[in-house]
Amino acid sequence: MTTAEVDARKDTIRRQVWNLLDQQGVVAGDGSAHGRIPNFVGAEAAADRLAALPEWEAASVIKAVPDKAQLPARARALRAGKVVYMAAPKLAPPQPFYLLDPAELIVPAEDAASSRIAPSVARNVGLDELRPVDLIVCGSVAVNRHGVRLGKGAGYSDIEVALLAQAGLIGPATTIVTTVHPLQVIEGDIPETSHDFSVDVIVTTDEVITCAPPRRPGGLDWDDLSADQIAAMPILQSLQNNR
Repeated sequence: MTTAEVDARKDTIRRQVWNLLDQQGVVAGDGSAHGRIPNFVGAEAAADRLAALPEWEAASVIKAVPDKAQLPARARALRAGKVVYMAAPKLAPPQPFYLLDPAELIVPAEDAASSRIAPSVARNVGLDELRPVDLIVCGSVAVNRHGVRLGKGAGYSDIEVALLAQAGLIGPATTIVTTVHPLQVIEGDIPETSHDFSVDVIVTTDEVITCAPPRRPGGLDWDDLSADQIAAMPILQSLQNNR
């Protein structure tokens, strides 16, 4: 498949899943699933199931996306005393991660874990201040049982994982998990490109799916990054200047 065909197929899958979630009424709140990582009904139950996994129990440092669907997982991590690095929206700040350290929080975990409140209570940190990450919690629009996932199409999660890999902060022992509604788990193939990562484990409201060994980048693929992406993310500009 050409790049254009891969992108078109991915967009088709996203629309199908977004439409299905809206039709079945499993999006939390009054909003639509379209254009975002769906905030699915049952996100709390999925976080509970995630917290029962041995990989979660063993993790002391977690990197998580800022999406609402993963808020319960971030809050659970903080309540359990785990350090959480949460990506800032669009990786826009020069230091693009929020450090959520339970030992330093001045608000309840549920508030600190919110992408709305975290910027006012957490310190921004760059790659040079991050500790090695034990477990990554990512959001997905769609995922299949082989662990191949789709985000909403902006590519931020792929860049975040590539940044961590390039900095030596994740490796084969790092577990990558996604929490989703069961309707987001599809049976068909999902096309992959060189910069896509896959997941080790899928956690839904009612099951845990262990996937094949994950596919993850060894670092940034500069050929896959557009000039607009680099211009919008100071961390990419800095790394490019130091190549």
